[in-house]
Amino acid sequence: MTPVHFSFSSAFILGLMGLAFHRTHLLSALLCLEGMMLSLFIALALWALQFESTGFSTAPMLLLAFSACEASAGLALLVATARTHGTDRLQNLNLLQC
Repeated sequence: MTPVHFSFSSAFILGLMGLAFHRTHLLSALLCLEGMMLSLFIALALWALQFESTGFSTAPMLLLAFSACEASAGLALLVATARTHGTDRLQNLNLLQC
């Protein structure tokens, strides 16, 4: 495994571990998801450059568009929960209460 592949895979694993073990605030969970998506974007872009094919060049842009949509939906959820509950702590959010 090259050092470049190791760095992107370790960035993805660190984001996944942060999402799994450090879920106190909604903002920290969203940041972990964004880190995972950015590491996937860079890895997919380098993979497309490595094969030198024009068919793979649209996949990183599609992933980047989906990650931007995911980030905007996450920030909208963050604003909505902060307005209704007064905090973004995930322990205070209960889906059974309206």
